[in-house]
Amino acid sequence: MATQKLYAGAKLREMRTRLGLTQKDFAAKLGVSLPYLNQMENNNRPVSTTVVLALAQEFGMDVTELSTGDSERLVSDMREALADPVFADAAPPLADLRLAASNAPTLARAFLALHRSYRQTHERLASLDEALGREDARLEASPWEEVRDFFHYCDNYIDAVDRAAETFAARAAGPGRMAETAQSVLEGMGIAIELADIASLREFDAKSGLLRLSTRASPETRLFQMLLQVALLRQDKLLEATLDFARFRSDEARAIAKIGLANYFAGAALLPYGPFLEAAQTHRHDLEVLGARFGASIEQVAHRLSTLQRPGAKGIPFFFARVDQAGTITKRHSATRLQFARFGGACPLWNVHRAFETPGRFLRQLAETPDGVRYINLARDVSKPGGSFGAPVRRYAIALGCEVRHAPALVYADTLDVTNAEAFEPIGISCRICERKTCHQRSVPPLERRLSIDANRRGVLPYEVN
Repeated sequence: MATQKLYAGAKLREMRTRLGLTQKDFAAKLGVSLPYLNQMENNNRPVSTTVVLALAQEFGMDVTELSTGDSERLVSDMREALADPVFADAAPPLADLRLAASNAPTLARAFLALHRSYRQTHERLASLDEALGREDARLEASPWEEVRDFFHYCDNYIDAVDRAAETFAARAAGPGRMAETAQSVLEGMGIAIELADIASLREFDAKSGLLRLSTRASPETRLFQMLLQVALLRQDKLLEATLDFARFRSDEARAIAKIGLANYFAGAALLPYGPFLEAAQTHRHDLEVLGARFGASIEQVAHRLSTLQRPGAKGIPFFFARVDQAGTITKRHSATRLQFARFGGACPLWNVHRAFETPGRFLRQLAETPDGVRYINLARDVSKPGGSFGAPVRRYAIALGCEVRHAPALVYADTLDVTNAEAFEPIGISCRICERKTCHQRSVPPLERRLSIDANRRGVLPYEVN
C-alpha cells in the first residue's frame, strides 16, 4: 500500500502561531526556505520528513499532532452532509472536500452547522401541526448534537479534566481501593451514602446531604456514580471553566455537557491515564483483564481505551462505538481515520450488528474500508438489566477497533491472519458515501456514482453502479 502524503498546513500554521514566530523565523529553525514553508502551510506541498524531524528535535513537539485533528472528521462529515438529496448533482469531488477541510476548517464547520440547521428545520416542517402552538418551538441546533460534536472534535480527550481525575485517583492505595477513596471523600464533605432499592441509578439531595445509590445497579455502575458525584461537587470550578471555553449556544447544551464532563472525570478517575495505559500495554489490551484489575465494566474499559490521546503519551488510536438494536449509534468516537455516520445507522456488514446474536462473546473481524485502510474490529453485546421482574432490559453492542498495523499489541489479533488480504471483509461508513459497486447490503445508491438500470436484468440490486 502506497505511503500517504502528509498535508497539514493548518496544523503547521497553528504550531507557528502558538510559538509566536514569523514565517521567516520558523522556516530558518526548520531548515527550509521561506517559499517552501509557505507552500506547506497552504497545502501546496506535503510536510517533508525533514520538517517532521525538525519539529521534534527543535521544538520537542509531538509530531503525531500533524496527522490528527479535525481534517478526516470534517471530510467524512461533509461527505455525509452532501449526500443529502437537496444537493442533487452539486456535490463537489472528494479532493475539493479535503482541500476545504485542510485549508478552511472554519468554513467547513460553518457549512456543517448550516446543514444541521436545515435538517432540523425540515424535520420541524414535516411535523408542523405539532410544532404550531408550542411556545418553545425553535429552530436552533439540538443541544444533544452540539455536545456530541464538542467531544467529537476534542478527540474525546479533555486534558485538564483527565489530569485532575488522575491526581484524584492517586489518592487511592490501588485500583481496587477506589470505592473506599470516593466514599471517604464524599463523607469528608458531610455527605452520607445510602444503598437503596430505587429505580434511578443515583439520587442526590443537596439540602440533606444524602446520596442514594441503587442496589439494582452493578458494583461498577455504583462506583462510577459515586465518582460522578465527586466530580460535580469537588471539580465544579474546573467543569465550569471548561464549559466557558466551549461556548455552548444554549443553557440546555451547557447542562448536558456538564454531565458529560462529570462522566469523563468519573471514567478517568476509575481508569487513571498513566496506570491504565501501562496496564493496557502490558496485558495487550485485554478488556476482561483490565476490567477485573480496575473494577470497571467491559464498556467502561473499551471507551477509556479510545480516549488515550494525551500529547506525548498517546496509546493506540482506537475507535469506539455503542449501537442499539435498531442499528443507531448512541455513542461514538474515533481517534482513527475511520469516522462514523452522523445520520442513520452504521454499515450492516460491520460485526457489531452480529454481537446481539452471540451474547457474552467477543466477535473479531478483519475489515477494510473503501479508502483501502484495514482494521481489526472487536464487538460484544452489553445488557443492562432493569433490576426487577418485568423491568425493561437495555441491550446494546459495543465496538472497539484500530488499524491492523497495531495488531501485534492486541491479544485479540492472535490466530488471525492479518497478512491475508482475502481475510478482510469490505465494510463502509454509510451507503450514501460508500463507493463499493457490488455490496449486497446496499440500501441506497452512492452519491458520487452514476447508475445503470436494465429492465431485462436483475441482480442483487435493481441497478448497477458505474
